[in-house]
Amino acid sequence: MNQVMNPVYRKRLRTHRIGIALSVAAMSVGLLVLAWILATLAVKGFGALSVNMFTQTTPAPGSEGGGLMNAIVGTVMIVGLSTLISTPIGILAGIYLAEYGEENKVASLTRFVTDIMLSAPSIVIGMFVWAMYVATARHYSGYAGSIALALIAVPVVVRTTDNMLRLVPNSLLEAAFALGAPRWKVAMMVRLRAVKAGVITGVLLAVARISGETAPLLFTALNNQFFSADMNAPMANLPVVIYGYAMSPYDNWRELAWGGALLVTFSVLALNILSRTVFSQKQPN
Repeated sequence: MNQVMNPVYRKRLRTHRIGIALSVAAMSVGLLVLAWILATLAVKGFGALSVNMFTQTTPAPGSEGGGLMNAIVGTVMIVGLSTLISTPIGILAGIYLAEYGEENKVASLTRFVTDIMLSAPSIVIGMFVWAMYVATARHYSGYAGSIALALIAVPVVVRTTDNMLRLVPNSLLEAAFALGAPRWKVAMMVRLRAVKAGVITGVLLAVARISGETAPLLFTALNNQFFSADMNAPMANLPVVIYGYAMSPYDNWRELAWGGALLVTFSVLALNILSRTVFSQKQPN
């Protein structure tokens, strides 16, 4: 009773309630805006979905019909190659940081660079790859786009792998060492295996992160109106096609842009749901 009548307690309780109310209000505003965006995308995007979108290439200016087949295939190839590049590099770097991160300055520098790359604007990475690869080769290509996206994905995989490996209890590692297992085998066969679901989650989150990137591909893969599976040439991709078609004066181009935006959004949403449900993993006991 005395605590309820205490003016200090009442002031703190009032402050607590105000903070909770403001937090709920901010969350509600954010959710309403997100729901508005998704509803608009669904209404206009579903109207653009058709068989032609998946079977025809992007149309020429002023022509009717067309689809996004070349852009869809190009996106899958570019993102797929960047995933193949970034996954082993990111996992091995994460293992190195978890195993030797407290023992030398190289690991500390690696972690510092990883944190910088996580916050680096994607357009800066695109310009870097353009200067180092595209300007040297004197042509745009799908390979350049994959390299740019891989540079964005690697720090995500590194940080996730490092954090997950640190969740493995020391008792499990000490038991493996007591059996005479070398350190590399403990890291690969015991520590990594214990958190493999979390590492897979990190890879899926990295794929979701790069699937909708536009700026790096503008500087590297550019675009291609026609279907092409040649990774050493300019290649169509959904983010760049959406960017160009959304601002075009042609109705069918804007319609295709809405359909492409819907495909990218729901693909990223599916990857996030997959990573947080199927491959979710709690802290190992």
